[in-house]
Amino acid sequence: MGLSIANNVTSLNAQHNLNKASMGVAKSVEKLSSGLKINRGADGPAALVISEKQRAQIAGLKQAVENTEKAASVVQTAEGALNEINSLLVKVRSLAIDSANSGVNDDDALAANQAEIDNALDTINRIANNTQFGTKKLLDGSAGIGGTTTDADVTFLKGTSDTTAGTYAIAVTTVGERAVQEAGTDQTAALAQDEILTVNGVSISLTTGMSQAQVVNRINEFTSQTGVVADTNGGATRIYTEAFGSEAELTVVSNVAGAADSSGFGTTELTDSGIDVIGTIGGTSYTGVGNVLTANAGAEKGLSIQLAASTGANAFETVTGAQGNVTVANNSLVFQIGANQDQTASIAIQKVNPNGLGVGVTGNQFSSLDEIEVTSASKAQDALAVIDSAIDDVTNLRGTLGAFQANTLESTANNLRATLENTVNAESVIRDTDFAEEIANFTKGQVLVQAGTSMLSNANQIPQLVLSLLR
Repeated sequence: MGLSIANNVTSLNAQHNLNKASMGVAKSVEKLSSGLKINRGADGPAALVISEKQRAQIAGLKQAVENTEKAASVVQTAEGALNEINSLLVKVRSLAIDSANSGVNDDDALAANQAEIDNALDTINRIANNTQFGTKKLLDGSAGIGGTTTDADVTFLKGTSDTTAGTYAIAVTTVGERAVQEAGTDQTAALAQDEILTVNGVSISLTTGMSQAQVVNRINEFTSQTGVVADTNGGATRIYTEAFGSEAELTVVSNVAGAADSSGFGTTELTDSGIDVIGTIGGTSYTGVGNVLTANAGAEKGLSIQLAASTGANAFETVTGAQGNVTVANNSLVFQIGANQDQTASIAIQKVNPNGLGVGVTGNQFSSLDEIEVTSASKAQDALAVIDSAIDDVTNLRGTLGAFQANTLESTANNLRATLENTVNAESVIRDTDFAEEIANFTKGQVLVQAGTSMLSNANQIPQLVLSLLR
């Protein structure tokens, strides 16, 4: 190539290579200072796309691990409260067993046991209503299978995990009945003599001069012991059990013959038993226990409702006919335990209020734990069956919660941590700077910059050789 001064191609070539070396050094400095070999799309478009998706996955995995830990805290909160309810139920059971010991207890002892049981049930109800995580209640049914009714005479008691959400029509086809008896003779005058009325084995003393209203009030003073309520129907004194169903029994006899100036029940023992309600839920017929109707098949399986009593002349019966609808909603707790859409787990925590425990025990005069009484040995025996059923309800729920925590939440958390570790490692391979390699590149670049600078200086000196030819 000849000598020229208009265009110094050698200098341009040196500048070009020096710029390349300088840019390489600058990139090496950026990678070494940031710790990342992909700092922008131009550094590796495909690698950037892959690593950004992995970064989103890593953030999701970290949050999912936190979610499972929070979910475990929710479950532990509920299980801790259930543990206390279990302890209270064990205490209630002991009191019922004590009351069943009829050879020892008198009325005062039975009343004391009943008062303590009532207090324990109030506490269980309070725990069920007040146990919450933050502001979310856990044990009152709002975190499980809930229900609402359109008729005030129907009360939703509970649903289970087998109950499908939906609306079910309710109708009573055979009314539930309490055991009931009416005096054979209307009392139209004050009692002419003292009288002993024996109701369900409890002796009630009536004194001379009592009016019918006073006789009714006197009988009702012993309701806690007899399980019987008195009122008037037309002109007759009527008594009936508080409990509904075939296990509700009533016996009544007086030591005074029936007359207008007596209670009217007479000296012949009168007996009666109640009738269990029969009705349809969602069009399917079920036989209830007392005034509680429970579905044991179909989409409505596990749904329990309670039917109210009629009023007036039919106060000893449940309501009858169509009773509106019950709408069941699945309010199960749903936890996001994965890094991606719809990776969730749910659990339903059933209602543990006393009226939702021990529901529908067959052959029992009590429809739920809320109704139990131990004011007599026979009631204590029935109460024991309901209490045992309630204990089963609570312990089974605790087992379900424990299995969910151990097998779903904790196992998922361990898997998420392993996945997180591997995903971070994959993202690191794509995006993190290999310092050993990059320092080598940086050193090479530094040498090239130094050499390029020197060569550019020399290239700029070449046009001056033309001057030696002009001398």
